[in-house]
Amino acid sequence: MASLTYREAGVDIDAGDELVERIKPFAKATMRPEVLAGIGGFAALCGLPAGLKEPILVSGTDGVGTKLKVAFAADRHDTIGIDLVAMCVNDVITTGAQPLFFLDYFASGALNVDRAASVIKGIAEGCKQAGCALLGGETAELPGMYADGEYDLAGFAVGVVDRAAIVSGQQIEAGDVILGIESNGLHSNGYSLARKVLFDRAQLSLAQPAPGLHEPLVDALLRPTPIYARAAKTALAAGEIRGFCHITGGGLPGNTPRILPPGLGVDLDARSWKLAPIFELVQRLGEVETAEMRRTFNMGLGLLVFTPAAHADAVLAALSRSGEPVERVGVVVKRTAANEEDLVRFI
Repeated sequence: MASLTYREAGVDIDAGDELVERIKPFAKATMRPEVLAGIGGFAALCGLPAGLKEPILVSGTDGVGTKLKVAFAADRHDTIGIDLVAMCVNDVITTGAQPLFFLDYFASGALNVDRAASVIKGIAEGCKQAGCALLGGETAELPGMYADGEYDLAGFAVGVVDRAAIVSGQQIEAGDVILGIESNGLHSNGYSLARKVLFDRAQLSLAQPAPGLHEPLVDALLRPTPIYARAAKTALAAGEIRGFCHITGGGLPGNTPRILPPGLGVDLDARSWKLAPIFELVQRLGEVETAEMRRTFNMGLGLLVFTPAAHADAVLAALSRSGEPVERVGVVVKRTAANEEDLVRFI
C-alpha cells in the first residue's frame, strides 16, 4: 500500500509557506514603532505607546458574516479584509482607544494562495486606515469543512487608552447632542436579509445596475465598511465626547441603548441624514417594514457621537473639515422603557 502524504489528505504545507511569504510585505507596511516581532514566529510582541499614565488595553473580535457569500459569488476578494478590520476596530474605538494591533484568522477547505493573499492584502489596507499593525494571524486549511472556493474570516483587534480618557457613555446627560457620521451602505450587517430579497426574491444580477442604483449591484454590496478611527480621534481633539456608538447588527434601536445611562433615551430625526439607495431597494423589493429595516441595518448612520450642546458645533465642524459626512441627528432625552429598543424614537 502506497504511503499517504499530508498534501494528499488535503493540506498543502508548501502553499501555506508561500502565502506567509506573500503577505509579509503587506504586514510590514502596517508596522508601528511599538512592534517588536510580528508575522513568522509562534507569537507576536508589541509594546505600549509612550506617554500613557495608566494604559488600559481594549479588545474586540468580529467577522463579516454572509457578506462573504457576495464576495464568493462575485469572485471579488480585495476589499472584504477591510470590512473585517472595520468591524473590529470600530468597536474598539468607541472607548476612546487608539487601535494598536490586529490579528486575523483565515480558514478554507483548500488554500488558494492568490485568493488568500488578496483577502489579507485588504486586511493590511484596513490596518493602514486604522493606524494599527497587522501583527500576525492564522491560516487554516481544513479539508471537508468548507465548500470549494469558500473561506471564513475572523478578526481580533487590540487598542489602548489611558484610564482617565476612557469614553464609556456614563457621562451622557439629557440635552446632549448626537452627531451622526453617515454610512456608505449596508457595511457588514443584514446580508442574510438583503441576499434573500435581492437574489432569492427579486432574482437580480450582481453585474447589472439594480433599479434605483447608478452602479452594478456588486459594487453597492461589496463597498467596504468605513473605518472610523481617524474620525474618533478628530472628535476627541475637538471637544468633550461623552459617548461613541458603532451601528452594527441590531441597527440604531439595538445599539444606541448599549451606551446610555439609566433613565435616558434618544430622539433621532430621520430626515436629517441621507440614506444610500441600497436601503430603499431592499425595503421596496422585499416589502420590509420600516421597523424591521431599522433593527436589521444601520439605516444610514455608521457612528454616533455624543457631545454636550456647548461642544457640538466645534466637533461637527472638525469632523466636516476632515471630510466626514456628518450631521446633527438627534438629542438625548429623559426616558424609561420596558423594552430597550423603545428608548430610541424616530421623529
